[in-house]
Amino acid sequence: MFSKALHNRWARLGIGILGVLLMAISINLFVVPHNLYTGGLLGFCQLFRSILTQRLGVDPGFDISGVLYLLLNIPLLILAWKTMGRGFVVRTMTCTVCCSLFLTMIPVPAHPIVEDTLTSCLLGGMVNGFAGGIVLTCGCSSGGFDILGLYMSKKGKGFTVGKFSISCNAVLYALCLVLFDAATAIYSTIYTVFNSLFLDRTHQQSITVQVLIFTREKHTELPKFIMERLERGVTYWQGYGAYTDQPLQVLCVCLSKYEIQTLQQEVRKVDPNAFFIVQEGVRVGGNFEKHLS
Repeated sequence: MFSKALHNRWARLGIGILGVLLMAISINLFVVPHNLYTGGLLGFCQLFRSILTQRLGVDPGFDISGVLYLLLNIPLLILAWKTMGRGFVVRTMTCTVCCSLFLTMIPVPAHPIVEDTLTSCLLGGMVNGFAGGIVLTCGCSSGGFDILGLYMSKKGKGFTVGKFSISCNAVLYALCLVLFDAATAIYSTIYTVFNSLFLDRTHQQSITVQVLIFTREKHTELPKFIMERLERGVTYWQGYGAYTDQPLQVLCVCLSKYEIQTLQQEVRKVDPNAFFIVQEGVRVGGNFEKHLS
């Protein structure tokens, strides 16, 4: 049911909004009470606010990190408009605004609900990574470095949003280590690592799978569907069943985990008795384009 919902435009947007709600809950309940940095573009904005208020003694009278975050998102949204399409930008703007509202509306507890900082980091990282992966799978984004990570993932082979997040946050937490204390940097790093790991495992478009389809009938429309609708290459050959000694057609295609549902639906239409083998997490090289939005 969830896979079917991901292929409905309005359901995807609704699930994306629920995802950013879960992200806001994890940040306000598990991360902020321990005075840790969430990472990403918002983390850099929070760091700039801390330097401005604590080191330079400048009090602008409002939360400058939120304003700076919105301003820095403008060039990223322009990049997304040019490379990922209008639909992705509209969904991202919607989720970004909703995320800001949720972060404002959800109260931060005066005392951490989980006293142990390490446990709170692990819970926050897992929940936020899972929610972020759902948001990206729905073709949405909460803004910030997620947009840049998607762009880099689309351009670079073997590149994922989680890996990009870890790289950027390594710089952020190195600055935290220099400017503040080791505990803040270490616990924030633990949170980010778990966040990135769970994000990559949940983000279905970044998971490559190999599918083998065994069908007794030679259907020309199935390879055509894979090449034209899914925009994937496909290889097929003639085989024989060892038990029946009957000829069959074997098709081999690599695609993202997100696209499996669409392919399975088409195969069932063509041959309800077709046999599937799906191998997840395969490594691919050559001309393999990531479809991320």
